[in-house]
Amino acid sequence: MLRRRVVAALVAAIAAASCSGSGDDTPERAARGREAPDAVMVIGPLCDLLPSGDDPGAPASLTDEPADVALQWIPVVTTFEAAVRASGLAGYLHRADRVTILAPTDDAFAAAFDRQRLDDLLLSRQRELRALLEAHIIDGSLSLSALREAGRVTTLAGDTLTVAPAGAMARFGDRATTVCADYDVANARIHVIDGVLR
Repeated sequence: MLRRRVVAALVAAIAAASCSGSGDDTPERAARGREAPDAVMVIGPLCDLLPSGDDPGAPASLTDEPADVALQWIPVVTTFEAAVRASGLAGYLHRADRVTILAPTDDAFAAAFDRQRLDDLLLSRQRELRALLEAHIIDGSLSLSALREAGRVTTLAGDTLTVAPAGAMARFGDRATTVCADYDVANARIHVIDGVLR
């Protein structure tokens, strides 16, 4: 009876070992394997200043959000997000089927437009504002590496952007560089950039 129990225990142990894959799977490695699908990586010099981990607005918290909602949680693109709402593009970005958004920082907008001009765009020049924003949206969801490999992309506004590697980042002509790339949200890829493209 005791011998049968020992044999049964050995059989169970061997079966468990053979199901676990390679023999070097430690508990730590198994734990890392379980966590990997939830890991969401953004890259760029500005990322360290943005929400991370379990903070609201951290990349992992935005993966199920549509693009227009996700933009509300990235604290350095508030001007771009306000422009999306003012231009009527929020509905499009909510329903879009995989787009790439190159979202200029608030500092980029401040450098490109004086306060009066920006207020005019936001309050009374919806068509011009929408065209400006469409120059920052690309059909299809492109990661940072895909952008770097593409070499050239066309925006919804019909503008052609040349894309070149810039260290680990991507540079768009002589206008802007990614500073926190690869927010992967429900229906888009969002890259924060340091310049306005028009």
